Amino acid sequence: MKDMMTGWSRQSLARQFLTLGGLVSVIAMLMVGTVVSNLIERVVTRNAAATTALYVDSVIAPLLPDMQQTATLEEQDRRALDETLSQGALATRLVSFRLSSADGTILYANESDMIGRRIEPDEMAARALRGRVAADFATFGEAGPILRIYSPVLQPWSGQVVGVLQFDETAPDLLRDLWRARLRSWVAVAVATIGLFLALSLVVLRGSRTIDRQRIDLGLQVRELSDLLALNQELHRRVQSASRRATALNESYLRRIGADIHDGPAQLIALAALRLDSRAMTGAGTPEERLSEAQAVKAHLDDAMKEIRSICTGLVLPHIETAGADDIVRQVARAHEKRTATKVRLVLAEVPGAISPPEKICIYRFVQEALSNSFRHACGKGQCVALRSDGCSLILEVSDEGPGFDLAAARPGSLGLAGLRDRIESIGGTFEVVTSSDGTLLRMVLSMDGRSKA
Repeated sequence: MKDMMTGWSRQSLARQFLTLGGLVSVIAMLMVGTVVSNLIERVVTRNAAATTALYVDSVIAPLLPDMQQTATLEEQDRRALDETLSQGALATRLVSFRLSSADGTILYANESDMIGRRIEPDEMAARALRGRVAADFATFGEAGPILRIYSPVLQPWSGQVVGVLQFDETAPDLLRDLWRARLRSWVAVAVATIGLFLALSLVVLRGSRTIDRQRIDLGLQVRELSDLLALNQELHRRVQSASRRATALNESYLRRIGADIHDGPAQLIALAALRLDSRAMTGAGTPEERLSEAQAVKAHLDDAMKEIRSICTGLVLPHIETAGADDIVRQVARAHEKRTATKVRLVLAEVPGAISPPEKICIYRFVQEALSNSFRHACGKGQCVALRSDGCSLILEVSDEGPGFDLAAARPGSLGLAGLRDRIESIGGTFEVVTSSDGTLLRMVLSMDGRSKA
């Protein structure tokens, strides 16, 4: 039962209405058709009976004696009734005719053996005794459809009911009229019911389609919102992870700078300070010794300044505010070639649209770090930088022909690739690493939607 209810609830509103509405409409049509058909049959029968009763009463009633004064009919009265009933239109349709008194005694009948019998009045006879014409249309034998009529016999002056006329007549025309009336009534009821059902079905169908369409749209919106929520949660997680990695990267970068300063300029300055405290510089040495020590201190300080300038040069980017993406790539590639004495192949295409300063910095650092990794792990073999655009995105790739590496085996604390990924994703781009025994490719993709074309 529960499965049936669940299956029913899953049906569309239009199908539910067509099923229930169709069943209710058929039942209502049968009920209304039956009621209307019965009413038509009663009305037609009553009208036919009233017409026949009026005719019989106007023709036969004047032939009857005062039935309050006599309980039997004289021979001449019977002969008059016989002659009257055997003539005219009624004679061709008349099957049976009886005249009974108020107590049920049959005073006259076209069946002579019935005269004098007393029959207890049935329901229709009792209705006639109350002054109303009663009729029934049915088949009472081999004669076919019979219209049986009970008509009250009234006292001329007082209007009192003193007897009942019962006569049966064949009614083939009446049967045909009844069938026509029934057919028309059923057709009218069916047309009205079907028309109403179709009109309601059209309204419900349109409403059901609207509801189904809205339900589908709502489902799509809910699915989109769910996807957006999942994406937002993933982005939130990645932002938190990127923030943690950026903090770690910053700390590592500061430690590296500190180590570079400690191991380079600081050692040279400390060595120069030791030279200044030497015996030759304190006055105990000869002028030549002091001059030699002074020159050594100067040399150490000059070396320390070179180290400091080198460190500062690595921290500060060259002027790239007015440079395009291809110019930035060329600058980094040329600087890398000069620093490592290796060759970098460039495949550069024009990139339409303006590039923001954060994107320029990201391009610079991406190429710089990718070429440094290529030189470190592939010894600069087959270094190539490719820049292109597909109309919607800027695509920058740095590849080499080294032995590659295992991404799964990369050190968890490694900040090189993680730093690149965080830097690229922080401005809405995507980062991808493809590595095999034939080489390694680092790809950066930046969306260009919404930019003004150059």
